[in-house]
This record gives sequence, structure tokens and C-alpha cells, in this order.
Amino acid sequence: MLQTREETPSRFELLSVVRQHSNLLGKTTVDEQDAPDVEMDGKFWHDVFDLYFVRGKESRGRQDDDLIFFVRKWKGHGFNDSDESVAPYFVRRWAPELDKLVGDSLSVVDWRRSFYLNMIAHTSYSVTVAICSHDVLKKHQVGQDTPLSAIYKVVKTVYASPSRINFHLDSKKEVETTPAYPDICFAIDDFDSTFDAVVLTDTDHCYCVLLNAIDGAAFPSEKGTNDSSSSDKLPLRVDTKSMKTKNNKLTLFSGFVSYQMVRDAYDAGSSGFGSLLSFGHSSGKNDRLYMKGPGGRGEVEVAVSGVADQSKQDSGPFSPIISKKGFGLGSIVRKAASVASVAARNAYAAAAATSSSDEEMIPLKCCLMSITLPWEHVAYDLLFKGSPPVNL
Repeated sequence: MLQTREETPSRFELLSVVRQHSNLLGKTTVDEQDAPDVEMDGKFWHDVFDLYFVRGKESRGRQDDDLIFFVRKWKGHGFNDSDESVAPYFVRRWAPELDKLVGDSLSVVDWRRSFYLNMIAHTSYSVTVAICSHDVLKKHQVGQDTPLSAIYKVVKTVYASPSRINFHLDSKKEVETTPAYPDICFAIDDFDSTFDAVVLTDTDHCYCVLLNAIDGAAFPSEKGTNDSSSSDKLPLRVDTKSMKTKNNKLTLFSGFVSYQMVRDAYDAGSSGFGSLLSFGHSSGKNDRLYMKGPGGRGEVEVAVSGVADQSKQDSGPFSPIISKKGFGLGSIVRKAASVASVAARNAYAAAAATSSSDEEMIPLKCCLMSITLPWEHVAYDLLFKGSPPVNL
């Protein structure tokens, strides 16, 4: 169906075919009788999957992660398995023959959803967490010629997964992994150290989160396509107009909340913000803040904690433990604590200098733990989103 020549179609060509047959993405209800024949054709999606992730030149070069995901077939509104303990997907390591790779599970695979899941999982992403001025953000939103700049930001590579990591906010930072699909989760394992310096210290501060797709399976190169891309040599049903040029970056999620909104939720410790913010208390010093994305799309999970005023803290007893090299463990601990203390005092000094109300200004440290988005929204944006990325 997909080949009219001996050589395997490139990913760039295959993705143009996929775009033509992705009209059902994002639709909550699908009438299979009204759906295009090809879009519901399991054989078509099996072949596209095979060419894109198994037999294709890019896959043979193993530029991607070697994990291949297979989504189980749905039945009605659930998966085609009454056992709730069975995950909605299973994983195999890459091998050169698809059907042997899947084995006895071949009949339970939903090839259409499996293609989209692997396109998402094998794409590269970065997350930007920033502190911005609320005033600058408002001017930027209304279209004024105000550049969107950050007071402070951290950029981190993240990975898309059909699994959700549930962090336990205690001293051990225990985690458990559960299936998230049909949601896609972008988790930051080392959130506490990565975002340790992201502290809101001013009422004008806003906490901003951006998720960008930047490379990988959803961004196939055009190189090699034009070498044999006369219209009579293209794979069957390829529309040359649907061959989008490669974009460097796509913004999949962007959202922000003000200091006051975070502070109010932190003080209340309850879900007093409806669809925008909610809090879940843990047994540790941190609290979880859940932020909904624009239009209620997606969810951001943040660990929020008040920065202690170190000027009121006792430095603690001296440690008598001495190493063989003569350096006291106590002195090492005190040096590390001193650095943290200086940072905390600076945060409090900044908060005190900018506070204009009688209410005590509490610096709030915000550590991004995860971003969760429905798979169909991610897939649709990767294939069709044409708006320019948010640059921060």
C-alpha cells in the first residue's frame, strides 16, 4: 500500500502520509462508519509503524530509544481486557522484524494508537521553568511590543512516557510508577535539585512553565527525500503539499500563575481555585500544587515550599566526625548549610525589599515535578501545529 518503488520511503515522506490520514485526532467520539477507510485500517497503520519505527533507515541506525510501545486495542470506552491489572500498553526492545517482535500479542495491538504513541515517545522535549514579571506578561499578552523575558529560568531535557511517576514528598523521596496512558507524562526525577533556585520573592513574580518539542521522530529530516522525490516516485497517496518543512521547535504547553495565586493556595492548603489551582498536602515540608493548562488542557504538578528565614535558625551542634584526611564532616555540612542559608537570607531580603503590604512576604520555592497532557493533543500538535513557539 505504501510503496511503489524498491527503496523504503523516508520518514519525511511517511509523515506526510500520516498527516493525510489523521483527521480523527482530537475527536472525542468516532463513528467508524463515517471515518475514512484508511484511517481505520489496521493493516495501513501496521505498515506505517513497521516502516517508521522498525524497518526504516532511521530506525535501523538506532537514533531513537530502543524501546517500542504497543497500545492494546480499545473496546468501547475501555481497553479490550477486563483485567484492570493489565496495562493499556506493553513494551518491547527494538528488533528488525516487527511481527516476531510482538509475537502472540499481534492480535491485541491497536496499530493506529501505537504509531502515535511511539511518535510522541521518540521525540525530544525540553521544559523551561521561569520567573517572569506579571506586568511584562500582561503587556505581552495584549499584543504590545514588549519582549517576553525571564527574571530567572531553568531549561531541562524531559522525556515523554505513557507511565506516571508518583513522587512521595518525604525525606526519602520514594517513587512509584503507574500507567498514565491515554495521558502522556513528562516527569523530572531530580526536580528538587534542578529547580532549587526557582523562588518567587516578589508579588509581581509569576511562575511560568513551557514544554517544547525540539527534535526526534516528529521532526524527520528532508535530507535524502529530494534525491528521488519526483512525483511519480513518491509512495502511494503522498500529497506533496502536505510535506511540511521541518520546524526547529513546537510549544506544546505554556502557562503561568502569579505569586499571589500560589501564596493563597499555599496558605489555604486546599483546592480553592477550581480548575486552575489545587493543593494536596503531604506529610513532608513540601506541598503539591496542581496547575491546569490554558483551557483546562493538561496538568502541571509542582512541589511548593516556603523558604525558611535562616536568620532565625540555629546553626546546630558541631559534628565530631573526622575523616582520615583530617576534614571534619561537620565542617562540610556547615559549609553546605551556609550556602543554603545565604541563599535563603537573600530570598528573604529580596522579599522584604519589595513587599508593599502589611502581610509578611514569604519566598516560595517552586519545583516542577511533572507535566501531563492527553496523547491526542500532543500528537495533533506535533503533526499540525503551525503557530510559532513561545520564546522565553
